[in-house]
Amino acid sequence: MLRGIEIVKAPHGPFVDEVVLDHKDRHRRRMMLCGCAGVEFLLDLAEVPDLRGGDGIALSSGGIVRVRAADEPLMEIRCSNPAQLARIAWHIGNRHLPAEIGDGALRLRADHVIADMIEGLGGEVHHLNGPFNPEGGAYAHRAGTPAHDLDSHAQFRRHDHG
Repeated sequence: MLRGIEIVKAPHGPFVDEVVLDHKDRHRRRMMLCGCAGVEFLLDLAEVPDLRGGDGIALSSGGIVRVRAADEPLMEIRCSNPAQLARIAWHIGNRHLPAEIGDGALRLRADHVIADMIEGLGGEVHHLNGPFNPEGGAYAHRAGTPAHDLDSHAQFRRHDHG
């Protein structure tokens, strides 16, 4: 059985196939996948990846499968001024909701309860379908890049009192 063993950022073709994955499935380390052209493989990674549209999955055979982000039901939030958008972003973050930050707008998964909250805070909610690529979080690292070692900044915490 073919296995997907590594994430490749910005791969160059040719590709043996393409998989279309939603946000949730782009963050799983182990699952069976079947590409659009029928290539079946077991995604079998050591860590949970942060796959983005355009990334590749290296197969045990040496081939690469391209990843495409699936369209999902989303809400785009806009406001009349940046302070209002920042306030809404704070409320979204306080609820630990994944959010994609764009130029003057936020994107979230469609949710009528959250839409009502945002409108109650003065935001404009527009529904759309598109790929969802939220922020990874302050301590998250991207698959295919070195993990961020929190202790590498220990020099900023250490100081002498003498």
